[in-house]
Amino acid sequence: MIGTLHYRQMTLGDIPRILEIELKSFSLPWSEEAFQMELTQNHFAKYVVAEMEGRVIGYAGTWIIIDEAHVTNVAVDPEYRGHSIGETLMKQLMVLAIAHGAERMTLEVRVSNTVAQNLYAKMGFLSHGIRKGYYTDNREDAMIMWAELPRPTTDYEME
Repeated sequence: MIGTLHYRQMTLGDIPRILEIELKSFSLPWSEEAFQMELTQNHFAKYVVAEMEGRVIGYAGTWIIIDEAHVTNVAVDPEYRGHSIGETLMKQLMVLAIAHGAERMTLEVRVSNTVAQNLYAKMGFLSHGIRKGYYTDNREDAMIMWAELPRPTTDYEME
């Protein structure tokens, strides 16, 4: 059973836990310095975390540039997968993107990652091509996916 989840903006204090999730989730994890740069120097970057009982269990990030949002990463601690946390993190990114004027969202996903592809498709993302050899660890191709974001009808806030 999963407890009550809270979603909020990522802070520098979250980075040690984020790095633990990165190592469990990706063959090419981001470094501490990369996350620090995102949070302190990249004014396009917006990051959210999923927290349960004071512990970060997932996170997601996007760059919002003019009217487009580019998802940089989404990860949930393997112990907490299968509870729609990744889907809710994506919804939070969409809310942020819309609030900052984005009209569409894009991402790359490994062609072998059908679980993620299915989640993104469920959320309205469509495949729009392949980036050959995109991933440097094994030269795997990436599927490029795009979604049109709904037009805002009210002010959006994080849950």
